Amino acid sequence: MSGMRVIGLAGWSGAGKTSLLVRAIPLLVARGVKVATLKHAHHDFDTDWPGKDSYEHRRAGASEVLVSSGRRWAQVHELRDEREATLSQLLRRISPCDLVVVEGYKREPIPKIEVHRADNGRPPIHPLDATVVGIASDVAFPASGIPVVDLNDAEAVTGLMLDVAVSFEDVLGRL
Repeated sequence: MSGMRVIGLAGWSGAGKTSLLVRAIPLLVARGVKVATLKHAHHDFDTDWPGKDSYEHRRAGASEVLVSSGRRWAQVHELRDEREATLSQLLRRISPCDLVVVEGYKREPIPKIEVHRADNGRPPIHPLDATVVGIASDVAFPASGIPVVDLNDAEAVTGLMLDVAVSFEDVLGRL
C-alpha cells in the first residue's frame, strides 16, 4: 500500500460532496492520479435489483456474490447479523492506487476537507473538528487557520485534495 494517500470529504447532507467529487475525479485522473473512492451510504443501499442474477443469489441466501465481466467486477457482501465493517477494514480492501477519497464518515478521525455550502443552513463542522485540514466552501472562513478554497472551483479543490492527503499508513494508524 506504500505510496497510497487518503483524504476525506465530509459535510452535512446537501452540501455537495458527491457533485464536487464527480467534478474533481476527472481532474485528478488528468494529472495522472489513479483514484479510488470509498462512500458511506444509507443503511439499506443496494447495488442490483430484483431479476438480476446477483440479486437472486443474495436473496437465496449467499453471503457473498462476486460478479465479473470483461469490463468490471463487483463484490457484494451481505452482513446479515454481522456488524458494519469499520473504515479501517474497508480501506484495507481498496486495490493499490494513488489517492483514496473517503466520502462521508465525518465522525472518523481521518484528515478531511469540509464541504460547506452556506445556503444549506447548517453550521460548519471545522471549528469543532481538528481533523478538518481544509475547507471547500462558497463563503470565506478567514479565521479558520486552514486552507479554504472556492467550492465551485474544482481545480482548486483538486489541488487542495492533493496538498492535504496523507499516507495510507498514517490513516490506518489513526483508526
